[in-house]
Order: sequence, then C-alpha cells, then structure tokens
Amino acid sequence: MYRAVRRRSIVVAALAAPLLLGSTAQAADAPAQTRARISTAHVLPGDRVYPEGIAADPRTGDMYVGSYEGGTIYKLTPGRRDAEQFLPPFIDGRSQALGLEVDRAGRLWVADRLTGVAVYDIATRRLHARFTITDQNPRLVNDMAITPDGTAYITGSRRSVVYRITPEQLADAHEQGGDAPLTPAFDLSEVVEPHAPNTITLNGIVAEPSGRYLLTVDMTGGDLYRIALPSGEVEKVALSGGDLTTGDGMELHHGTLWVAHPIKDAYAIGRWRIGSDGRTARSTGRLTDLALQTPTTLLRKHGKLYVVRSQFDKGGPTGPGTPQLPFSIAVVRGF
Repeated sequence: MYRAVRRRSIVVAALAAPLLLGSTAQAADAPAQTRARISTAHVLPGDRVYPEGIAADPRTGDMYVGSYEGGTIYKLTPGRRDAEQFLPPFIDGRSQALGLEVDRAGRLWVADRLTGVAVYDIATRRLHARFTITDQNPRLVNDMAITPDGTAYITGSRRSVVYRITPEQLADAHEQGGDAPLTPAFDLSEVVEPHAPNTITLNGIVAEPSGRYLLTVDMTGGDLYRIALPSGEVEKVALSGGDLTTGDGMELHHGTLWVAHPIKDAYAIGRWRIGSDGRTARSTGRLTDLALQTPTTLLRKHGKLYVVRSQFDKGGPTGPGTPQLPFSIAVVRGF
C-alpha cells in the first residue's frame, strides 16, 4: 500500500514514438474497425488559445474548454458551433487552464499547472474556493477526476503524486474565505517506473463510476495504474495488446477507456477494454489521424467523442510553427 509521504494533460514531443499514419481505427487483437468520422463540433475565438482540457455539465449538457495560454474558459452550448468566453484569462492567480471537471452541484473545477485548483460556481461565475501549492518544488498540476461522493483527485505530473480535495475541504475553504493548501493524498513515486528528474509522468486520470478506484496513466513509461479508494493501494494494470506511452487525457465509459495521444505528426486515440475489477486492460482499437490536431483530452457524450485539438506542436508549448485557425473541438463518430 502506498500513501502520501512526500510532496502529477501536457504534451512531451520527445516522447513521440513511431506510429502508423492513417484514419482507420485498427484493433490490436480484433478485426479491422469501421472507418471513424472526424469533423469539427465547435470553434474557439482567439489566435493563441491552445485548448487543453474539457468537461461537460451533467445537468445542462454544456461543455467547458480551458486555454493553456492565459487560462480563459470557454462555454460550448449544444446546437451552437461558436464557443463563447465564460471566464476571462489571468484571473484569480491563474495563467493556464489544464484539467477541467464539473461536479453535480454545478461547480467548475480548473487546474492551473503551477498554482493549483480553482473552483467556480457556474451560475454566478464567481470563485467558490481555491487550493494552492505553497512550496517551491517543481510541479505540474494537471488532470482531474471527481468521484460520486464529490471528492476531486488531481494528478501532479512532475512528482508522481495524486492530490485530493474532499467535499469537507471544499466547504471549509469556502467558509474560511476561499483559500486552502493543495496537498498530495497518494504518492506513486515508488511504483512508477524511474525516470529522469522533472519528467512528466502521471497525466490523465479517471474514476470508476461507483468510486471503487481511479485509473491514471504514466505517459512516459506507458503504464496504467489502479488506485484503490479509499485506501490508496496502488497496482499496475496488466495491459495486453500494447501500452499507453504518451497517453494524456482519458475517458472511462461502460468499461471502455479512451486515451488521447498527442504525438507529433501521428495524433491518435487509443481504445481499451477494462476488466471488471480494473486490474486488466485490453487494447481494442487505435484511431490515428492528422485531423485530430494534437489531441490532449476527450470526453464521451451521446455516443460520440469530443476531442480537444490543442495544436500544441504548432507554435505552442511543444513546437514551432503557426496554428491552423480557428482552434476547435473535434467530434469523432464510430470509434
């Protein structure tokens, strides 16, 4: 069992491994899949957006997307192609927006890679509470998942830790003026494959629907880890048919796990079947297509995947060049 004893969706171009190009979804140990269809669902205003995270409000169907540049939050309304600004950039001490979640109480959770997590009331657009890392150690506050009891788990990608914010901590922070420290709950540094200092490790994270466990990916080592709740016991998931190297944001739905792979010039989404106990994962398909435009994360809604086209490698944090405007969110059907 591993618990927090020390103080973990970003692209690493150097991790790019050779992959086959094409737009056919190919299964590792199953017949070839039907060709998936990729189109643009929403467009985002601005020429320096570089979107990173996405979340859906279960009450309304609205989606929210965060910008790596400045931390602007955009609202995507069903039936409307053009996104609108929901929160302006550079507010509440934030300069970026990475992982996003919306809880059942109508609050939007936003991870900033350097500072911590900000929580907003969607109805008022006001800051509800803020959780900040107070030490000066290297950090990358990254992706997020919320369990049915309302607890948020956030990856610390340079420390191989998972932070936790409980409903009680959220309520206390709000009552005491809105500020509280963000501290790790689970330390995976002793089980994650050793890497060079400051390597980006734990990235995407998802919660099993009943809250029994979390799954998180080591994007450098290609491993998937199961964290039992509430104990924090960590196990490496047994993978068959491949690995999850360069895995970024993930989505778990009815036992199927989709993983975004923002690999330079070979953008991909992997699909895995998760065992009933979360201890095994079998590759069932891989969609590789340049139209995904450096996918950092994704979500499943009404049988379709909504994929963030970050374009990080086109003048963003992982490469030179010029992005294709407008920035956009893709919809993938048939995968």
